Order: sequence, then C-alpha cells, then structure tokens
Amino acid sequence: MESNRQKKINQLLQKELAEIFRKQSAEMNTNILISVTEVKVSSDLGVAKVFLSVYPKEYREAIMKEVQLLTSKIRRILGNKIAKQVRQVPELIFYLDITLDNVEKIEKALKGKDENPIL
Repeated sequence: MESNRQKKINQLLQKELAEIFRKQSAEMNTNILISVTEVKVSSDLGVAKVFLSVYPKEYREAIMKEVQLLTSKIRRILGNKIAKQVRQVPELIFYLDITLDNVEKIEKALKGKDENPIL
C-alpha cells in the first residue's frame, strides 16, 4: 500500500512530466500526443516507473526509443522543476501504457457480439 508521501510524489511527477512532454511536442510542432498515464514511485522514492501513452500508434516505438535515450535529460529538466519539493529526483524508468488499446479491443469484441444477438 502506498504512503501519502508516495501518492503526493506520484501526482507531482505525473503533472510535471506531462508538462515537459507537452512543451517538447509543441516545440517540435508535431501531431504526436504523449500522455503520462501513471507514475509509481518506489517506497524509498528512489525509482519512478512512468507509464506513457503515445498517439498515433505508428509512432510508439520511435518515441519510446527516443524517450529512453533522453531519460537523463528529462530527469535533469524534472529536477530543475521540482528541486524545492523533493530531496532527490527519482531515477525514471519509462514504460509504454497500452491499457487503452486493451479497452478498445474489448469494446470491439463486445460490440461485435451485440450486432449478432442470439434470439
């Protein structure tokens, strides 16, 4: 179970990382949307798992590779933003979040069944 401190750090990191990705996307003038769907910080606040959702789908692999390469730069930018709120900026580990894809697949499967009702 997460402590209140972990929850606050999760929310802070999610908000600040979302802002970093939004600014980067705006500066690059692309039509790519990168959302920070969830952040889970470890109990010692040393490591943060960051789940990203990337749209459109065809850019996912390229964006994730680029994010992996720029992790230290992203962490430095984040550190400058939250330096007064945390003692140590956690190490960032980025993951691709595909939960929305799974929801979409389930909805399509359910709609497919509704189209051919058994009566």
